[in-house]
Amino acid sequence: MKLISYKIGTVTNILKRDESTTWLEVEIKNNISRAINYNDITGEIQIGDKVVLNTTAVELSLGTGGYHYVIYNYSNPSKDIEGKGHIMKLRYTPLQFKCLAIEEEDSPYHHVFNNFNDLEDNVFIVGTLHSMLAPISSMLKWLNPSLKINYIMTDAGALPIQFSNTVKKLKEKEIIDNTITVGNAFGGDIECVNIYSGLIAAKEALKSDVTIITMGPGIVGTGTKYGFSGIEQGYIVDGINNLGGTAFIVPRISFKDKRERHMGISHHSLTVLSQICNTGGKLVIPYLEDSKNKIIEDQLLNNKISKKYEINYEYGEDIDKALSYFDLNVTTMGRGIEEDREYFMTLGAVGKAVYKYLEDKEEI
Repeated sequence: MKLISYKIGTVTNILKRDESTTWLEVEIKNNISRAINYNDITGEIQIGDKVVLNTTAVELSLGTGGYHYVIYNYSNPSKDIEGKGHIMKLRYTPLQFKCLAIEEEDSPYHHVFNNFNDLEDNVFIVGTLHSMLAPISSMLKWLNPSLKINYIMTDAGALPIQFSNTVKKLKEKEIIDNTITVGNAFGGDIECVNIYSGLIAAKEALKSDVTIITMGPGIVGTGTKYGFSGIEQGYIVDGINNLGGTAFIVPRISFKDKRERHMGISHHSLTVLSQICNTGGKLVIPYLEDSKNKIIEDQLLNNKISKKYEINYEYGEDIDKALSYFDLNVTTMGRGIEEDREYFMTLGAVGKAVYKYLEDKEEI
């Protein structure tokens, strides 16, 4: 069985370059295609370089397609290891590499993990789609510019955080402060072995007021009840509760998706809330039109969710003002705020609910 397709190509054009990533065009058998080079893994790249490319996703026409990925650059025949760290990511694959995980002995925070006791009600917002990150964080920052907001990217979607243009924009605009990549996700300001140490790092190392957790771009779905990568939301919420944090849960809500199973609260969210998450948390629901809120209320009742979670109803219509203030143009599944307003209002409601919670907490 052949699991990977790779081709040899020549770099013909550099489309964009930053410190970590180069977007380029390559010629493969007289055809021009787009490709991505991760500079820390395969080195700097220039026009004329001969490269080996992973072409699998493009050939399968997958959502992760659109780009080939540089595996090896013949113009960089050798590259020496630099810096500290002994933890491997992408372990036992041809591209395994080392990083300095914040938990390990060479880290100045090693002792923090041995001495850790409790998250002390530190606030964590747990979403599923990567498109939830920008609206929630911008709403929070718009309401309170002094908030320190950090982001944990899990390994349920894209593994390199460098692939996310959203994260780069949010950092450039100083909406989020720092990033943590956990599991086999990589490239964050802090690397962690798992979500539990990621939670601890957010509180103890980054001193977060709020930490937003969701996967990188590219949720995986199979059309089955349990076969989707967003199922991680359940055990992440459990992890927050196990360590003594405060979990705000982001439901996926839409009335524009043509698939009936995603109408109102998505069946994915219903599965996580009713069967996967074993603890509880603050579930934020937006105020919508009466008929739409009725559909959502029936879903909460029929799945016995209202008994398990603290339901926080909140207004989220100011989300367009927050996104406009920061000049952000965000889409989800190709739909913008006007095409899928309820989805974005949910995220605005989450941001406002967390803002109010923190304000009330400060007054006590």
